[in-house]
Amino acid sequence: MLKNPSTKYAAFPPVALADRQWPARTVTHPPIWMSTDLRDGNQALFEPMNAARKLQMFRKLVAIGFKEIEVAFPSASQTDFDFVRQLIEQDEIPADVTIEVLSQSREHLIRRTMESLRGARRAIVHIYNATAPVFRKTVFGMEKDEVKALAVDSVKLVKQLAAEQPDTEFVLQYSPELFTSTELDFALEVCDAVVAAWAPKPSEKVILNLPATVEVATPNVFADQIEWMHRNLARRESITLSVHPHNDRGTAVAAAELALLAGADRVEGCLFGNGERTGNVDVVTLALNLYTQGIDPQLDFSDINSVARVSEECTQLPIHPRHPYVGDLVFTAFSGSHQDAIKKGFDAQRPDALWEVPYMPVDPLDLGRTYDSVIRVNSQSGKGGVAHLLQSAYGLVMPRRMQVEFSGAVQRLTDETGQEVDAHQLWTLFGREYFEADTPVRYVAHHLFEAGERQGIRIEAEVNGRPVTLSGEGNGPVEAAVAALRVPVRVQSFEERSMGEGADAAAVCMVEVAMDGVAGSCFGAGMHRNTVTASVRAIVSAVNRIVGRQGDGAMPVAAVFADCVA
Repeated sequence: MLKNPSTKYAAFPPVALADRQWPARTVTHPPIWMSTDLRDGNQALFEPMNAARKLQMFRKLVAIGFKEIEVAFPSASQTDFDFVRQLIEQDEIPADVTIEVLSQSREHLIRRTMESLRGARRAIVHIYNATAPVFRKTVFGMEKDEVKALAVDSVKLVKQLAAEQPDTEFVLQYSPELFTSTELDFALEVCDAVVAAWAPKPSEKVILNLPATVEVATPNVFADQIEWMHRNLARRESITLSVHPHNDRGTAVAAAELALLAGADRVEGCLFGNGERTGNVDVVTLALNLYTQGIDPQLDFSDINSVARVSEECTQLPIHPRHPYVGDLVFTAFSGSHQDAIKKGFDAQRPDALWEVPYMPVDPLDLGRTYDSVIRVNSQSGKGGVAHLLQSAYGLVMPRRMQVEFSGAVQRLTDETGQEVDAHQLWTLFGREYFEADTPVRYVAHHLFEAGERQGIRIEAEVNGRPVTLSGEGNGPVEAAVAALRVPVRVQSFEERSMGEGADAAAVCMVEVAMDGVAGSCFGAGMHRNTVTASVRAIVSAVNRIVGRQGDGAMPVAAVFADCVA
């Protein structure tokens, strides 16, 4: 049993705000979004991103539509400093995107930070120091006046150094670290002093960021703190009021939403809530919560699978299968009553009407997902254990998203036969769906060759029955095979499994691809004792399957492969 908490923990006191306004308000527009995936999110990783993964993530954040991206803590490491330089010197920053960098309020760190930004068009310099009582007393041994002086002196130094780089437009951002644990009157005193030192104008605003560095109270208390600051800050018209909620109590999304009602203009967070301890606020959930209320979040998540795969690859962190909007199973119903309600909702839903499908707060198609896996059978309905049967009987371990996809084929089979299916039938069905997906392209053989530092491949095949030789190059056999087929697919994931043991063990390769104009993603699989052969077969299988899924108005198959047969 837990110990008596009253002897160890104290309830957070309420804010004296009897006439609070936020409970009666409604969010009507999106905030300014700031992604901290590359800084706060990155420093929370067991293995921080290298430069290549950081650049891949940066480009994805730009594609999604973030206009402010915190890219590094340049004074913390040479790696971070070099990444800022890479973005600037290689012209990776679009004209409408502003990078942000972080520095503690220490002179040598600020100087190093400003040096990293030389040549940038526009940059946000984010300065912070801790203001909470426990840090003043226990960590730094400083009095209030010393804490305020440190903040003000740091801002003056940034202003001086910014004047020495007139070709760069500098924006100041200041954070009183552990704002939620700081006395409100002192937080206000420090923030007002910082703003006065910077002397912003309404046309050139300063950013005041009020972080829930550690979430210590319920979301309504955070909203009260934000509204109190919003109403009492001097020069409010020259301030962009920002929040940076963490998730220690599991309520960061709610806290951010209520903070917007309370007067916040801007939200900092990470795509899927990655961050120290329990994480930063989840920007994807926040944005799509707005979307389901009829508000355009100004972030593009119409291909949510691609966003998820890039995030997983760059952070090496899996996304939970029940993650709101994004998880592999969030649009999958196992319960019979849920399945019945969803089916009736789909039957009644009209294209030009408001979305009203039971149990589904958002249309999967809006996120680039499909309806294929919405209703799926499992052992609860007497037709399942598909993944378990194939793994236990044949050693086949499918990726979760492939399990969801394959279950549609199992559903069709059980609907047609009205009978149970055993492991042998499932394996036969799997082979038909994936190994025998040989139309319009039928694999015959392949030959690898060196192409300088790249891998080349020649694939002997039949396209609509006509023998052809397809050639391509890439960084490896998979990329080369995709290039050889000349179909505009993007590889989303690739897995290789061993079937059996010893020298005669076969390899099964499973590849997930996506293609513009086709909703969602599609899997292919290949099996062979040679892993490269299995990989090439998997690519051919995936291309055949996704081409076959094109909807009305798609290019005819012959046109898709026109270059191949020319």
